[in-house]
Amino acid sequence: MTTTSFERSVNDRRYLASMSTLLFSSPTQSGTRVSRSTAADEELQFLSGLTEDELRQYLDLADMHHVTVRIGAIIQEAAPDLGYCEIRDRLRASLEREQSRIQNALRFLNAICQELENAGCPVTVIKSLDHWPDLGGDLDLYSSGDKDALVNVFTSRFQAELEPQSWGDRLANKWNFRIPGLGELVECHVKWLGQTGEQIRFASRLQHRRAVEEIGGYSFSMPAPEERIVVATLQRMYRHFYIRLCDIVNITRLLRNHAIDFSELKKSADSGSLWPGAATLLVIACDYAATYGAEPIRLPAEVLSSARSNGNRTRVSQRFLRIPMVPEAAELYTKQMLGIGARGDLRGVLRLSLLPALATAAFVGYKLTGSDKGIW
Repeated sequence: MTTTSFERSVNDRRYLASMSTLLFSSPTQSGTRVSRSTAADEELQFLSGLTEDELRQYLDLADMHHVTVRIGAIIQEAAPDLGYCEIRDRLRASLEREQSRIQNALRFLNAICQELENAGCPVTVIKSLDHWPDLGGDLDLYSSGDKDALVNVFTSRFQAELEPQSWGDRLANKWNFRIPGLGELVECHVKWLGQTGEQIRFASRLQHRRAVEEIGGYSFSMPAPEERIVVATLQRMYRHFYIRLCDIVNITRLLRNHAIDFSELKKSADSGSLWPGAATLLVIACDYAATYGAEPIRLPAEVLSSARSNGNRTRVSQRFLRIPMVPEAAELYTKQMLGIGARGDLRGVLRLSLLPALATAAFVGYKLTGSDKGIW
């Protein structure tokens, strides 16, 4: 039987609720074993009743939200104690495939970073490794090095194919590479960050404050926790206007581990006139997690007063948690423009002024052809 778009939407909402309950009512979030056991029992019972096709849809959605491994680990741990070994066994093959993909990607990523550093292109891994033990769908890098030297590393050392640049890619000073043997695209931001390449001060701060972390047996340069949140803010609050579960898990984990220095976070966000967006993302993440059983996280008063929205203003639509375009997203864009203009950054203002036209072209292109390729 073919699933209608309405049925898929209903299923997606239920699947997201299931994943959220497992992720946010676990002992690492709530601090109590009883809370996780009760929630896990209900969700494992639900998962056990899914057909193979429905379970595949569930896992596809988990993959889109970059939480497959984390969801799998919770199920693997809880299933034997609660008498649901069958669902654990049904998930095993999918989890093994995902872990194999991740190991292959890490091996390539390690080699890429080493070659770029050796070529005089300092490189920081952004976004992709924030989801560990999961991994993003692309491998995202930022480098302050020379573009030609960077491209040469990919084409000569890895026989990479350079993907065509969209209008947005050209503005952002961003290149994508497809490497034989690597399933993920490698996306490289060079010297600038932001949808139109407007973020120079923040990009410099990100590179300056990067630190080496051990991930999967390899050493990678990654942004400091505060810059990770600002990068997520740029991506979620100023470009896509939707949030994945991985973003919420990542942010609440940093907050619960007391990894965030809020004064440094504000400095970092203010360097790109992004503080209202960062504050809003923090509030939405904490509100959403609390809705699904996590203990409330106390945010500083300055964060709460600067946020332009909260979890009550978001909704699940088209498989993600959506942020209203009006007035929230429009207000954040306006404040960013005013902030960048107030410090005399004419270049940044001019580039940001192109964003509405770019977004409109992408929307029209998508409506006409079903794709925004070449624009966004």
